Amino acid sequence: MNLENKTINKYNDSITELSNIFQRVFSNSIENFSGYWHDDKDMMLTYLTFFNKILANPKEFLKIQKNTIEYLNKNKHLSQSAMESFLTKEDKEAIISPQRNDRRFNSEEWSNNPFYSYIKQNYLLINQFYRNIVDEVEIDTKKRRKLNFYTEQFLDALSPSNYFFSNPVAQKEALISNGDSIMQGYKNLISDLKKGRVSQTDESAFKVGKNLAYTKGSVVYQNELIQLIQYSPLSEKVKEIPLLIVPPWINKYYILDLQDHNSFVKYAVNEGFTVFMISWKNPSPNMRHIRFDDYVQMGIINAGEVIQEITGVKKVNALGYCLGGTLLGVSAAVLNARKKSWLNSMTFIATMLDFTDVGPMGDVIDEALVRKLERGELREEGVMKGQDMERAFNLIRPKDLIWNYVENNYLLGKKPAAFDVLFWTNDNTNLPAEMYMFYLRHMVLENKLSKRNSLTICDVPINIRKLAVPAFVIGTIEDHISPCHTTFSTTELLKGDVQFVLGGSGHVMGVANPPAKKKYGYWSGGELNEGFDIWRETAKYHEGSWWTPWSKWLGENSGKEVESRKNNGSKQYPEIEPAPGSYVLEKINRD
Repeated sequence: MNLENKTINKYNDSITELSNIFQRVFSNSIENFSGYWHDDKDMMLTYLTFFNKILANPKEFLKIQKNTIEYLNKNKHLSQSAMESFLTKEDKEAIISPQRNDRRFNSEEWSNNPFYSYIKQNYLLINQFYRNIVDEVEIDTKKRRKLNFYTEQFLDALSPSNYFFSNPVAQKEALISNGDSIMQGYKNLISDLKKGRVSQTDESAFKVGKNLAYTKGSVVYQNELIQLIQYSPLSEKVKEIPLLIVPPWINKYYILDLQDHNSFVKYAVNEGFTVFMISWKNPSPNMRHIRFDDYVQMGIINAGEVIQEITGVKKVNALGYCLGGTLLGVSAAVLNARKKSWLNSMTFIATMLDFTDVGPMGDVIDEALVRKLERGELREEGVMKGQDMERAFNLIRPKDLIWNYVENNYLLGKKPAAFDVLFWTNDNTNLPAEMYMFYLRHMVLENKLSKRNSLTICDVPINIRKLAVPAFVIGTIEDHISPCHTTFSTTELLKGDVQFVLGGSGHVMGVANPPAKKKYGYWSGGELNEGFDIWRETAKYHEGSWWTPWSKWLGENSGKEVESRKNNGSKQYPEIEPAPGSYVLEKINRD
């Protein structure tokens, strides 16, 4: 009887838990109705424009007809091949295969069974059919890219790998585990529904300050917006000119200080550089007054002045990653306009200064979206929520960052592996509304940063094209956030001596790529001033990491060797607390 009562109680608890979750989902839908309505309306208008184009032009309709006939013929061939394979028990050559980077159908179960092989190939044919239609119909490039974006979301969501009854791998796992995988998958689903997001890594495996962001150093300055970390030297001699690292203000700094084996900071300190790092405050709604100008002045400019006082050196090398690089470029232009520049050199990693082509992000960022945010959605909140940015970036690569984990966590009942980079990705930060809207409109949408004197920042008109200090520009070949051809355009904007290196992999893994790993390699030495394609054709491939040529270049731009300082900070700027500091530990409110 006790066992029966326990079972009943457990069942009741489960029902109550589900009821609470659905109530939260419903409440969220009501609260965010205007945002969802804008997205739905935008999708409807995008497809309506597309269908109107087809109906208004017989030639476009004929293209649809041609693609439909091709699809039906291939599907007929596939059906015949599947039936023959089923009857003869012999494998038939595939009509269509997944793309090289599509890992959804790698398991042999998708190929060995004629039924599941048919499901897989039919899905791939449908993908091909819809993509061919979108690619061939004559529409505006911007509209085509948006149409491709929305179509990809639908097609990826409909993949047979996402559903138990069409996924042979999930069914096999359920049989092997006697149903345990189904129960564990249900538990994983409930846990993720409570969190409000799909788990991408084992978050219990990492702790900031313990096994992430634990390179030894001190917070030597802080204000409302930043903490400035100075790292302790690891050698008796260091280069005279210090290095300031500006991480993305859309994420936390420790992507550049992960674990010992892949910490860029640790590498730079080992190379004999005196390294300072900005750690951004995680803004709350009461910081809604913070503007883009504040990120320039209170962030980079203040940090540079503190570094000069601590080291006694009048010049500072600066490195910016992603949006940190964009901010570095803006700050350099402000200092240049004031005729008070202390920058000795600049490094731009996966950075956009020219926003002509922002990649997949640009597929959905348009005037209507920006106006919607400006009219009140962000102003009411005071911040752009970190979880909203996370979802947006996940939608850029839904196969890898959403549906891959749906299959792993819920269908297979497994926990995601411990992965430091994805832990960082999920450790989100908010953005002050005023600052974010300024960036979105004037830089991403209107591309004013690349134009002479089109932007006024900190009360001065700025001109990126006047920057003449040496620059080292790094792109990554598979970058979905800062496309490599766009990062290359920085070399055509700057006036000084510029070098460009193209790293392997993407926006994050191509950056957290230490020399010892020798996984992705890099290209360098291509011909500049002739466009990205010519540079790529003339560049040479090297094994290893771009960290190595960058360190050599920075060493040549860092002055003489001097005795390293025993203590961090100075009399005016004493240690406030040990690294990683308190700002990086602040979490967003996900309610």
